[in-house]
Amino acid sequence: MGETPLAAIGAWKIEHLEYADTAACYAGRLDPMASGKLLVLLGDECKQQRAYTGLDKEYEIEVLLDIGSDTGDVLGVAEYSSQKADVGAQIHRDVLRSEQGAYMRAYPAFSSKTVNGKPLFLHALEGTLSHIQVPEHIERIYRIQHQSSYTIPAQELEARVSKFLELVPRTIEPSKRLGEDFRVDAIRAHWNSLFKMMPERDFTVLRLKVVCASGVYMRSLAGRIGVSLHTKALALSIKRTKIGKYISVWNGVGFWIQTY
Repeated sequence: MGETPLAAIGAWKIEHLEYADTAACYAGRLDPMASGKLLVLLGDECKQQRAYTGLDKEYEIEVLLDIGSDTGDVLGVAEYSSQKADVGAQIHRDVLRSEQGAYMRAYPAFSSKTVNGKPLFLHALEGTLSHIQVPEHIERIYRIQHQSSYTIPAQELEARVSKFLELVPRTIEPSKRLGEDFRVDAIRAHWNSLFKMMPERDFTVLRLKVVCASGVYMRSLAGRIGVSLHTKALALSIKRTKIGKYISVWNGVGFWIQTY
């Protein structure tokens, strides 16, 4: 958590100096504030990157109810919903069941999908989203399991958000200037203001396991769950637990791993 994919590869190479000069790339982005599995290719396998980007994924996510944001996670401009979500078991099952299947979805405004040579998040920061056609793609969710729920007091949530924002990676790249290091200073100020205005209360957090095809945005899923529950919601945490399927194959000499 707190690393871009390239930073994660760089840190790994420092720990494994024997690969310092080996070409490396990643297959399938992982948001800087998410954690879990990142598929890294080494050497000549980098040439096969496209073969790995479409692998299925599994995630464990926490969905915070009654607070949303423009990014769909904590790293966005937050908005409080004074209406408490109905968290009945049957409603949960119905809402999660409705998300399963294949649907045509618009790419999130804060994503790296390129339109007119510029990623969508830059269009969002520049305020030009209304001037472009946001592309769509098919998102396929095979299964969503509600693992558990818990409540978190506003004071504890504030401490967790503050700790989370301390991990935001900083950059001096000119191309990232408009984003102001993920807008972290403005985002932190907005969260602080929100917590001061917010009444003392507890918030419900849903723990979900999601098995899906490549290209499904957990941040967008969290927001849609909020809409279905007639409130707002965001992804409080995202952990990628599996990438693709792996089997061990005996070739007469030793075991090797096949990915598909």
